[in-house]
Parts: sequence; structure tokens; C-alpha cells
Amino acid sequence: MFDSRISVFMGMFGSGKTEISLNVALELKEKFEHVALADIDVISSYFRSRDYISELERIGIRLIAPHGALMHADLPIITAAVYGYISNETYSLIIDVGGNDDGAVALGSLKVALDGKDVRTYFVLNPYRPFTDTIEKAVEHISRLSKVSRRKIDYLINNANLGNETTLENIRYGERFVSEVSKRINIPVLATVVADGICFNAEKFPVFKIKKFLKTPWDIR
Repeated sequence: MFDSRISVFMGMFGSGKTEISLNVALELKEKFEHVALADIDVISSYFRSRDYISELERIGIRLIAPHGALMHADLPIITAAVYGYISNETYSLIIDVGGNDDGAVALGSLKVALDGKDVRTYFVLNPYRPFTDTIEKAVEHISRLSKVSRRKIDYLINNANLGNETTLENIRYGERFVSEVSKRINIPVLATVVADGICFNAEKFPVFKIKKFLKTPWDIR
């Protein structure tokens, strides 16, 4: 499903793109010897892959992210290592982009490095989040962030969910929602994301099953 050497994941805050990025890294690790995940998510203090360094390293996935005092900074930081992994053809690379204009600008700074490479860019949509809870909002944000980042969006991903409260109808609503967005902006839908523990058979789109890594403070009791 994710078969380009470089996969870029974009999406608004709360879309679930970081969770998907982590799971794609796991899937690719089963196929490729060398996998790296570049974390340039500059907005969410709750959902950053850099908070899972030890787990990723245990699996054998190289995490490219700020370290030390900058590890928890909410800044658009592109380390020099990112450019190295973009050009290193022996690595499969996932890039997790922050869900606002700053994140898009950070991605845009990689344009020259990414041009000519085997890259696909995905925009993750969760219609139950306030930034993308209408077709019009979703279309506006996708169009704006594509322009700011200077990247063509290749595919949309349906990640409709309400966390632990997600129902099958929530997922089906997401499929209808993302289908309409797809028609408006002429970008195809790649998949519907479904968390482990939910039994949902492919209906409109192929299903990508994910393991839940990330927890918010309100999930921890």
C-alpha cells in the first residue's frame, strides 16, 4: 500500500497522521532492512513520534528528530540528518509533518531535496476534528497546506475516529466524507484506517489496520 521510498504524511492537528506514520514505519520495517522516520511535527506536544525514541530504536527504526533541549520544542526544526536520509537510497523514509502552516513551511524547505525522488504525499483526514469537520474546511486546509509546503498531495486517507469511542458508523461516515472531498479536489483516496480491536471489512476503500501507540493525558488513568 505504501510502496514509495519516501512517504510524507500531512494532516491537521488531531488527524492521526503521527499514529499512521509510526504504523507505516513498522510495516516497512518488515519489507526493508533500513527504515527511518523523520519527525518534523512542530505543533502537537501530545502526539509526536520523537517521544517514542527508545521503542523505535528497539524495533530497528531510525528516528530523525531534534535531541536534547530541542527535543520537546514546538519549532519547525529540520536537522541536517533529514537531508542525508532523503538522498540515501538504501533507506525507506517516512516524514511526519506538523499540522499547521509552520509544519508546511518546514516541509517546503525540503522541496529541492525531495524533487526527483520516489516520493508520495498523503493527507490524513478525521472529520471528527474541528479543523476538518466540514467538507469546505477540509478542502480549504488541504489546498492551503499543499501550496505552502510546495507539495502535490497524491492521496487522501480516511482516519475517521473518536478514539476509544469509535463505532463502525463513524468509520463509514468518514468514507462518505473523504469521498466527497476527493471529488471536490480530484485527489484519490488510498485507504481507510482502522484501529486494532475494531472489526471493519473493506467497503469503499482498502483497510489499513493500525496498532495504537499514542496516548493523550486524558487516556492515562
